[in-house]
Amino acid sequence: MILATEAPLDNLRNRCTKNSTSSSSLHDDQAHLELDLGITESPSPARTHSPVAAPQSHRQPRRGLPRPFSWNKAAALGVLAGLAFLLLRPAHLRFFTPPLEPSTAHADLPARETLTGTPPPARASPLPSMALNSTTGATSIARVYPDVNANMPRSYWDYDSVNISWGVLENYEVVRKIGRGKYSEVFEGINVVNYQKCVIKVLKPVKKKKIKREIKILQNLSGGPNIVSLLDVVRDNQSKTPSLIFEYVNNTDFRSLYPKFQDYDVRYYIFELLKALDFCHSKGIMHRDVKPHNVMIDHEKRKLRLIDWGLAEFYHAGTEYNVRVASRYFKGPELLVDFQEYDYSLDMWSLGAMFASMIFRREPFFHGNSNSDQLVKIAKVLGTEDLFDYLDKYDIELDAQYDDILSRYPKKPWHSFINAENQRFVSNDAIDFLDKLLRYDHQDRLTAQEAMAHPYFAPVRQAAQQNSTSAT
Repeated sequence: MILATEAPLDNLRNRCTKNSTSSSSLHDDQAHLELDLGITESPSPARTHSPVAAPQSHRQPRRGLPRPFSWNKAAALGVLAGLAFLLLRPAHLRFFTPPLEPSTAHADLPARETLTGTPPPARASPLPSMALNSTTGATSIARVYPDVNANMPRSYWDYDSVNISWGVLENYEVVRKIGRGKYSEVFEGINVVNYQKCVIKVLKPVKKKKIKREIKILQNLSGGPNIVSLLDVVRDNQSKTPSLIFEYVNNTDFRSLYPKFQDYDVRYYIFELLKALDFCHSKGIMHRDVKPHNVMIDHEKRKLRLIDWGLAEFYHAGTEYNVRVASRYFKGPELLVDFQEYDYSLDMWSLGAMFASMIFRREPFFHGNSNSDQLVKIAKVLGTEDLFDYLDKYDIELDAQYDDILSRYPKKPWHSFINAENQRFVSNDAIDFLDKLLRYDHQDRLTAQEAMAHPYFAPVRQAAQQNSTSAT
């Protein structure tokens, strides 16, 4: 059932011309142009930081599945001696810790992630008593492009202040429905002024700030390599329902397209996707929902477009972000362990999971039944030893639920996934490239720019150079 979009959609349908009768000849595979907008679930309580201050973590030490450790008498005696000193020392050496009062830092914030377009100011928030003895984990700041937004004028990233310039709704007519999401319905359309095909994304009721964020990000990325183009923004005058008008891509569904790929095709399209990611990262923007459904490919024209910027966000170093982003099969470990100080490297994990499914012909590669099971599926491949190292490094507490579902797993060799069906895609370079993407530690993953320089893409770079030489 179409919720608040019925009125504007009926208006659009009533304006349909004979173009709608020819829609049967168009590809239904464009239905996977899902442009979900906004954040769907409530974030876990988070303390935010100033974009210019280095983040400070006050998380609890990791619980569950502790490593075996040795306890010697010397250590025991040292602890006992320390306790004795605290209890027996003179009164003038003792100190008093005042009771902590409840923090009101976020008392004025709604349950959902607040979208203001403005990095939250640094606030002095008292720590819960249970955190007083916790150690501080490693600082997590993006290895590349950490200060893009800090060095830009406020108007660049403050989407709350965006003034939307509405186009003319009557310039567009619906041809056929090609997809729907929780926050939108998507149609193939036509611009009746110039008769160009387009994609019409009709938004269901959603906070205006979320709409502004997507529009502002698309405007900032306009003209970037392999970034879908936002052509217009229109609104129904009666219902006030907004619609985003995008360029049309003659997409083929990935489930039927990928099996037809040759080895070079995989290299070529992943390289094209990396161009889009490096560009958006260089502009201070995380996509946060990279997956095959959001990568449109017109194979005949060898054209790729990265779509669905509804979950994208501006990166400010030290900010704690909502972990309820990305689709389950492509969620990075940082999201699954509730680590909120993530950065652009989240997109690189998602690309790695997508790449693994392409070369090993296993879709999806990590197939969890829930978010917790997703981490288990990852651990069965990457092993638990590196997972524990990751948790220890950033002082992340693993939820107690994993005590019952996460066993100890050795790291599985990538070569073990090779079989007769996929061996033509799996070279040593491919495995090395994959291994440098699918790392628990987000700071150890290749950046998009580093990825494009990997030997795996040598044939693509050589072909591009030859084409450039022949063109001149």
